[in-house]
This record gives sequence, C-alpha cells and structure tokens, in this order.
Amino acid sequence: MTRASTAEQPDPRRVLYVIVSGAGTARRVPEIIEALASAFDRIIAVPTKNAGRVISQRELALAGGVEVVDSYFDAAILPYPPHGVVLVAPCTFNSLNKLAAGIADTLALSITAEAIGRGTPVIVAPSVNPPLHAHPRTEESMDTLASWGVTVIPPAASDGWLTLATTDAIVAAVLAAREAYAADAQV
Repeated sequence: MTRASTAEQPDPRRVLYVIVSGAGTARRVPEIIEALASAFDRIIAVPTKNAGRVISQRELALAGGVEVVDSYFDAAILPYPPHGVVLVAPCTFNSLNKLAAGIADTLALSITAEAIGRGTPVIVAPSVNPPLHAHPRTEESMDTLASWGVTVIPPAASDGWLTLATTDAIVAAVLAAREAYAADAQV
C-alpha cells in the first residue's frame, strides 16, 4: 500500500498546481490564475528558481489566494503533495526537455512527473523563442509528453514571434483536461 492510498486526498479535480518556469511570459501567470480561480478550491503555485527572476512569489500569492510553495517542506504539500491538475505554464525549453526525459530534479518537476505517473491531468504550455521551437528536441519532447497523456498547448505566433499560448487557450485546455479526467475516473 502506498502512502497516497492511506491518507485522505482532496478531490483532485478541485486542486490546481501551477508550475511556473523562468520564461519571460511568467509575468502572465497571475492573469491565468485569476481566470482559473473560480474553477478550483485550491491553487498551489510552484515557481522554479529561475521563475523568481521574472515574477516574485508575492505577485503569485496575490493572484486569487494562491499558496506559493518553494520547498519540499512547505505545509501546503505536507506530508506529500495532494493529487490535482498540474499546469506547467510557461514551460521553458529546459523544463520541457527534462520532463520528456523523465528528469525530476526540482520540486516543480517532481510534482509534474508524479502527476504524469499517477495519471492525473497535466497540461504543458511551452514558451520558447523561434530557434528553440525549431530545435529537433522540442518537437520530440512535445510528442513524448503527448504520448504519455499530457496535454501540450503549442506556443502562439504573435507579430512574427512565438509566445505562450493565450490565456483563453490555456484555461480551456485545463478545464477540458480536468473534465475528461473526471469522466474517465468517475470521481
């Protein structure tokens, strides 16, 4: 019997993790959280170390009453992270490729990898520039994640550049993945 099966878990459809990596589009995360806040009872933001160079923990915490976690010992995830929907937005080239390679060397990647293994919804929204998007590993990593059941939202074109998908596209993908999971799991 695993630890997760011995303790009470909240309804995973009502918990949202927002994994924030260090792309410049991390500044848009509060807007995305605000758009999703009414759909979830609990939102836990997990910024990577590099995300802190773009957006502060305070800015994340002020978006819809978010719990910001930056340590394996934060009360929000003790004794272990609750099951929930995981949104990785923005997802940098580095984080995308680590996830596809099965590397979970940070709290943010560990939470995401566990959700993939558990089969709870994971939505990844890469935010990469055109040369990184053209890199052969990008397509391979997005295909690998999709083959594992991860919803991958490609970057959006904007003025000849690539950027994080629109807030509407991200919100729609998160809600669709959650509903598909609810139907499959019959939770």
